[in-house]
Amino acid sequence: MGKTIGTLARGVALCSLMTTSAIAKANDAAALFGARENVLQASLSPDGNTLALVQPVGTRGSGLFVADVTGDTPVDLHRILMAKGDPERISSCHWASNTRLLCNIFGIMPVAEVNIAYMTRMVAIDRDGANMALIEVPHGTGEALDYTLDGGSVIDWTAGAEGHVLMARNYVPETQLGHRLVQSREGLGVDDIDTVTLKALSNVRPRPDASEYLSDGRGAVRVTGRRRQASGGYDRGGVDYFYRARTSDDWLPLSQVDENGDGFDPYAIDPVLDAVYGLKRVDGRLAAFRKALDVSNTEQMVFAHPQVDVDGFLRIGRSRRTVGVTYATDRREATYFDPALAKLAKSLAAALPALPLIRFVDASQDENRLLIWAGSDVNPGSYYLFDKTTRRLDEMTRSRPDLSGVTLATVKAVRYRAADGTMVPAYLTLPPDGAGKGLPAIVMPHGGPGSRDEWGFDWLAQYYAMRGYAVLQPNFRGSTGYGDKWFQNNGFRSWPIAIGDVLDGGRWLVSEGIADPARLAIVGWSYGGYAALQSAVVDPTLFKAVIAIAPVTELARLKEERRNWSDFLITSRFVGDGAHIDEGSPARHADRIAVPVLMFHGRLDRNVSVAQSRLMDARLRDAGKQSELVIYDGLDHYLEDSAARAAMLEKSAAFLSTAFAR
Repeated sequence: MGKTIGTLARGVALCSLMTTSAIAKANDAAALFGARENVLQASLSPDGNTLALVQPVGTRGSGLFVADVTGDTPVDLHRILMAKGDPERISSCHWASNTRLLCNIFGIMPVAEVNIAYMTRMVAIDRDGANMALIEVPHGTGEALDYTLDGGSVIDWTAGAEGHVLMARNYVPETQLGHRLVQSREGLGVDDIDTVTLKALSNVRPRPDASEYLSDGRGAVRVTGRRRQASGGYDRGGVDYFYRARTSDDWLPLSQVDENGDGFDPYAIDPVLDAVYGLKRVDGRLAAFRKALDVSNTEQMVFAHPQVDVDGFLRIGRSRRTVGVTYATDRREATYFDPALAKLAKSLAAALPALPLIRFVDASQDENRLLIWAGSDVNPGSYYLFDKTTRRLDEMTRSRPDLSGVTLATVKAVRYRAADGTMVPAYLTLPPDGAGKGLPAIVMPHGGPGSRDEWGFDWLAQYYAMRGYAVLQPNFRGSTGYGDKWFQNNGFRSWPIAIGDVLDGGRWLVSEGIADPARLAIVGWSYGGYAALQSAVVDPTLFKAVIAIAPVTELARLKEERRNWSDFLITSRFVGDGAHIDEGSPARHADRIAVPVLMFHGRLDRNVSVAQSRLMDARLRDAGKQSELVIYDGLDHYLEDSAARAAMLEKSAAFLSTAFAR
């Protein structure tokens, strides 16, 4: 272990004073846990000498900060770009060269009266804050520009010339008065962008049906996906993939992924092996494969896990070199293809024994300097810089520095028995004071439903544990990561099974003596909010209070909300048709809920319309039930505002105390 660069760590902490220092002094638990992470995103320059951090500014804003990380001399963290968060935010910044950064700016905007849209733009800026410039969307000016939501995405940071990147960008045909066609290209294409001069050269011509492109990390686009479309411009699900040989511009068939997700789904290209890595189902679980990018199309399985899905590939450096696979059992795990990196990961685990969750965030061009994040259930994590040449490991900054002196609760992987005998995996968080019996308790189902909870730090669970609650986070049937059999028909179409597992989690807490049955509640976000409300419909007596954040409450409306978007047919198929639409919509059965309900929702939520919570609140009140709805202006599904999150936590704790006292 080398000497920690304390000056940098102090500099980063100072940048978060506006959001967390005052509340830390007051020891306000809601504000401490509700505060956004101190580092929203981090990247390392190609030479490994400069660190760029996207950090919170104010309660919902964000800023880009850079710092020299060479040697032990004192360094300063300089803010070179800021977004106020109303509505624009800096979502990520990466190095296009040693002196130039490219940032993705994200904003939320209403469309007409019923829809919410996310808009992105790319901005280039020098490391000293000079020469900031917008990467224009590829239509010039005109009415089409007003409807161009996507500002493009970088698919290759090493396009060849210094400061050049390859960007996938969407072209919309443009007309002027008199309907004269000005720009005729349409669909997703790839351009070579000079981030200094802003000149763009076409690399792959756009196609209306193109959905994605994969580059080899050396400036060559080798794979494209083309979505299958129905009439009216709707996607009908499924993607056809094509590849180009090294010496050809012709696109040849590679694979097909159907509307159910079956087939080889390409993720990353290995230019050395002239192959593409992807995921494909084997015996109901996702496994990692490698497929040759030549006429043989030889396919080889490279890794499969007997219990869980492989859910991603590990990639490193500016070329995004594929070095392994990742998957989650009781904890997030990794299997490395690269022997040297596997050895390094083992050494890092030995050097940081209290931080078993380790990931490689970024690397210099030669991969001699690595930016690493490490954390655990009781440690929100820290960023480290590792130098392979000197073997020095320096802590840069902490993800949540104001929690450094706070004793957090340990998280334990558990299994409980569902009514049909199935063992359901879950995570149990008990208060840090060691209490484990007769506690106020919360069942906290995750969102999605195409998701799962994992072992590690969770600000919601930790807050309630700090308040003395036991928290159970079940990976009910309908969760992803455990294969097709566990996923069932998803948590909406198979809601009786998913909700049954959630309810059985609450019953298990009581049967084990962990929960006081008079002080048992359910709290959920998104699909978790749906599960909370629907659980109270199915069994009105188990939970004594319901808290639902951005919940789905009416399944038919969930489908209808996507009618003006290209994924309408996909969403409709996912939610399904039939009796479960009525039976599984809590807003239609508000009269069955017998306990107090508290809901929170962002007014600009695109994932789940705020109308869902408004409907539920109205139905509960019409039925004479106790309901309260808090709506946050200017915020979306994730409520990314430290003050809003703190207020939500504080209000929820007071609500539970009052409900349990009834």
